[in-house]
Amino acid sequence: MPGAVLEPVALAALPGWREDDGAAALDAFRRTCAGSGPNPPQAEGVTGSPADLAAACSAAADVRPEGAKGFFEARFSAYRILRPASGTEPERRVGFLTGYFEPELTGSLEPGPGYTAPVLARPDDLVSLAPGETAPGLDPIYRAGRRTETGLVPYPDRAAIEDGALGERTRPLLWLRDSVDLFVLQVQGSGRVRLPDGRGMRVLYDGKNGQPYTSIGKLLVNEGHLPINGLSLERWTSWLRAHPDHARRLMRMNQSYIFFRTEPVTDPALGPPGAAGAPLSPGRTMAVDGNLWRYGLPFWLEGKLPGQPGRGHLVVAADTGSAIVGPARGDLYVGTGAAAGRAAGDLHDRMGFVVLIPKPAPAPGEAPKDASAPEAKAGEARP
Repeated sequence: MPGAVLEPVALAALPGWREDDGAAALDAFRRTCAGSGPNPPQAEGVTGSPADLAAACSAAADVRPEGAKGFFEARFSAYRILRPASGTEPERRVGFLTGYFEPELTGSLEPGPGYTAPVLARPDDLVSLAPGETAPGLDPIYRAGRRTETGLVPYPDRAAIEDGALGERTRPLLWLRDSVDLFVLQVQGSGRVRLPDGRGMRVLYDGKNGQPYTSIGKLLVNEGHLPINGLSLERWTSWLRAHPDHARRLMRMNQSYIFFRTEPVTDPALGPPGAAGAPLSPGRTMAVDGNLWRYGLPFWLEGKLPGQPGRGHLVVAADTGSAIVGPARGDLYVGTGAAAGRAAGDLHDRMGFVVLIPKPAPAPGEAPKDASAPEAKAGEARP
């Protein structure tokens, strides 16, 4: 696949495989299987056969918790993701893992003192492009456009939207405390909001303007405002609130702008729906590059995660993100609230990735292939 080769490995031989909680991973897998599916759909060329994955999903329905590891071993072939040697650099086995979370914010259905930042609904003239899709006359750098009588044009950027470029299409869903809270919500892509009467609601991603994303953390470091060491969410949001003039300028340098929809919180233990259309499972679902990997694929993370026992962790691809690019890149969903936010901020580690590809769906009455018999000899890398 682009930028990597896949080396067959035996799941049962991976360090930490036997100690990890297979039942928790199985629950996340089944939940992702039952999701509504990605919207827009993933491209045909992503790794992972939809038919084979659907067959694995069907087989998972009757698996008991104690049989979880055996299920993954029987139904999937495991491949370590290797980035090939480049120039003088040797073959690289290590990728990069970060964390994200669902913030808990305070808000109001009406503007007023203490509630000044509108959370906007998706405008009806916004046209989103599927991965790999292009539109006539629209520069491929833009991943969405504005519908006009003559075709698509670039959608207004963050600064223009804040200055009123949407006009009558500006539809606030609710108001947050300030522009920093809104920026956090947009960076994370979703959140829970507590209203003054104590009710809670979930605010969910419903599209973006398609403009390029710029990391505010990088801007703060590059301009010398904060050091890269210890650059946590709490630290950079506190700095922005203490320097409102700089904050407005820096946030506007991120031209990307997110629109939202709302829904009730049905299960407080689960996160918001990810790109796969299923609720995220804290610590067991991960955002991946949706142009490369099909949602629903399990991944084994080779390494110790902060606060987790064992030497590895089985997770499921259920989401994506603008900054999650490449075959050995993941963003682990860690949960809701301030503690989850601190954990997500601390998670930025080198990590090995092993992808589990579903085996060809067996014919009726045929048992799946033996998971202990790899399809290629050990050490033979396959593209």
